Amino acid sequence: MYYRPSDGHDLPHNPFSAIVSPRPIGWISTRSASGHENLAPYSFFNAVAYAPPQVMFGSVGAKDTMQNLRETGEFCVNLVGAEQIAMMNASSEALAFEEDEFTHSGTLRAPCREIACSRVENAPASLECKVTQIVELEGAENTAVFGEVVGVHIRPDLIVEGRFDVVKARLLSRLGYRDYAEITKVFELTRPQA
Repeated sequence: MYYRPSDGHDLPHNPFSAIVSPRPIGWISTRSASGHENLAPYSFFNAVAYAPPQVMFGSVGAKDTMQNLRETGEFCVNLVGAEQIAMMNASSEALAFEEDEFTHSGTLRAPCREIACSRVENAPASLECKVTQIVELEGAENTAVFGEVVGVHIRPDLIVEGRFDVVKARLLSRLGYRDYAEITKVFELTRPQA
């Protein structure tokens, strides 16, 4: 099969997000300048650099997250473990700006250290970030946000023999359609030496 996205795909559902998968889920927490907190999952999320450590996420549509980080220049990326899927899903509901998704979804919060917003208390890991760039993309309200990681929280039980254990963390990833995956197995592969 071949199709040009501008012409359509003739399938019952768009295959694009299923093809580009799995994708880590960035459960983004922010706080507005007036103190309203927001928590929302983003499936267009990834790390983009080591030194300094940087991440990015893509936002589609007008979101409270975007309003908050434009006001404050800060956000926290919380990774999602399998035991948090119901809370993560509940936090994706479109609520009024003043409504707090932490409270709505029953997600426990903890303070960040370097930025002024909450993080998810029992997340496998949380990355406190300062915005470095906001890039407007082609299409209606498509935006990419880049941030420098200025603080890292790791749940202590997930550090095994000096390494962050992604299997023990049971990290979730987003696939296409309504599909998700849980990391249950990993393998090592050594790069060839030149």
